Amino acid sequence: MQPNLALIYFIFGGLLPGATSRRKQMDPGPCELPRSQGELNSFLWTIRRDPPAYLFGTIHVPYTRVWDFIPENSKAAFQASSSVYFELDLTDPYTISGLASCQMLPHGENLQDVLPRELYRRLKRHLEYVRLMLPHWMTPDQRGKGLYADYLFNAIAGNWERKRPVWVMLMVNSLTETDIRSRGVPVLDLYLAQEAERMKKRTGAVERVEEQCHPLNGLNFSQVLFALNQTLLQHESLRAGSLQAPYTTEDLIKHYNCGDLNAVIFNHDTSQLPNLINTTLPPHEQVTAQEIDSYFRQELIYKRNERMGKRVMALLKQNTDKSFFFAFGAGHFLGNNTVIDVLRQAGFEVEHTPAGQPIGNSKTKNTSPSSGGSSGTAASAVHIFEHVPVSSPSSMPLQSDEEDSLPPHLLLPDSISQLEEFGRQKKWNKKQHKHHRQRQFNDLWVRIEDRCVI
Repeated sequence: MQPNLALIYFIFGGLLPGATSRRKQMDPGPCELPRSQGELNSFLWTIRRDPPAYLFGTIHVPYTRVWDFIPENSKAAFQASSSVYFELDLTDPYTISGLASCQMLPHGENLQDVLPRELYRRLKRHLEYVRLMLPHWMTPDQRGKGLYADYLFNAIAGNWERKRPVWVMLMVNSLTETDIRSRGVPVLDLYLAQEAERMKKRTGAVERVEEQCHPLNGLNFSQVLFALNQTLLQHESLRAGSLQAPYTTEDLIKHYNCGDLNAVIFNHDTSQLPNLINTTLPPHEQVTAQEIDSYFRQELIYKRNERMGKRVMALLKQNTDKSFFFAFGAGHFLGNNTVIDVLRQAGFEVEHTPAGQPIGNSKTKNTSPSSGGSSGTAASAVHIFEHVPVSSPSSMPLQSDEEDSLPPHLLLPDSISQLEEFGRQKKWNKKQHKHHRQRQFNDLWVRIEDRCVI
């Protein structure tokens, strides 16, 4: 089956956490935890080298929803690795500021200036509906932790009139009951990043924010209007009860925990967003939907997989004596033209590691290509994303109360949803920043001591 927008957005990191679970059909419920490790799903691959390196596929949902279903050998691989790399630097305030800048309309424009009047009116009406419903969507636990509906709405949708339409479309898809109820628990990627920092591992990223952000801004205006209109139509139909959500985040979690590897990607029921391509569209709109699909497939799947694979390769060649754990969205490892394919074509031996199979910490046959070759460009590009642990988060000096603080996370929907925890970013200490960039944690909604430890 050819990938479609469902696959594209899944790979881009959970851009759209799924429509609210208002389906009328029977839900078989969550799957049961298998009795043996060997029965668990595994999203772990081993790169055969000495020491070994690992590729681990994540989904961008609260880690508590999937943690018990992650095999022990995947957790052991994480613990055994000295370096842990993600798609983005998940604890860097500049990641957030770069994203915010990328999303804004240029030249001080507002959405009201660029959208057709009727489309703008429908968008504003839908956001008013969401604001009204938020108090009813929130869980007692969220309220008990002091989270207020107005705060949450402003954190997610604040300044929406200044954002580019494509990002507003993604924001609309994150303002669903299912997604709102999951706020407050770190998504799996962010949890792993926190644990890596806590364990004083070397951490880094293989992409810059702009490399994920700019392709979305590359759609032409008519394509963006089409996508925003289709997204609003779906949400309006869900509100009116004339459409049943065909898939939800719950479906995605179920397939990740106990479904088929390929089904996580290729089954429409596991998609995290509405599929713009459907048979009810008139022919000219089907053409537009197909053009968007092709553009995203090329820009957000194939090109990113190629770039990420080369940067993984460069890291391995530069650091032949270091063990690595690469945690990327699972879609980067499944399907065609994957990160794994890039590595294999370069001569690396990459094997899927089933649940229950011991992790080889002892010396293994080194089948990785020699460190020579033409990886210089990729290697230099990787270097700037690497961070050596300086001190534990608990030993970081606290900023004074007099210092200004950045506004709450914008809780934006994409793989940067790893960054959408509640709290506030503190500005860097300017004096320290001139000489050495000190690593600093976000004030996360879920404190480190409140979470389970790997």
